[in-house]
Amino acid sequence: MSSSRTHEGEGPDNAPLALEQFLPYRLARAAEQVSRQFALLYRDRHGMTRPEWRTLATIGQFRKITATAIGQHSSMHKTKVSRAIKALEERGWITRQPDATDRRIEHLELTRDGRTHYMELVQLARSYEARLKAALGAAATAELEAGIAAVETRLGE
Repeated sequence: MSSSRTHEGEGPDNAPLALEQFLPYRLARAAEQVSRQFALLYRDRHGMTRPEWRTLATIGQFRKITATAIGQHSSMHKTKVSRAIKALEERGWITRQPDATDRRIEHLELTRDGRTHYMELVQLARSYEARLKAALGAAATAELEAGIAAVETRLGE
């Protein structure tokens, strides 16, 4: 939908915002498209939700981690992390170990079955990333990675 019509009395400072040209919106939309495509793959193969995938991936990456650290690393709200942990535990993919000094803290690790599924998901993720990079081409991939790095560096978290 493109419209270049302006309304009476509009100047550059009070013209409507063209959302499809607004960089933050475009970044969010592109990220959502990529995430949705990848979600179809892990949902079809493993019946997982996005929070479950991110939680499993984070535990697999760090081997032993707390729910709080998962939320910080994956930028997920603690409620989503908690639900994902419960679902993964019900599948038998993770275990909880109470902290030796603070019983309020639990350390999460993958079970043998969890590691097997994690490794399958790692291969799925790498394959998806390779297809995405091939679709973009080497030059566009390098430019995109540089742009993302610039946003992360300049805006920080």
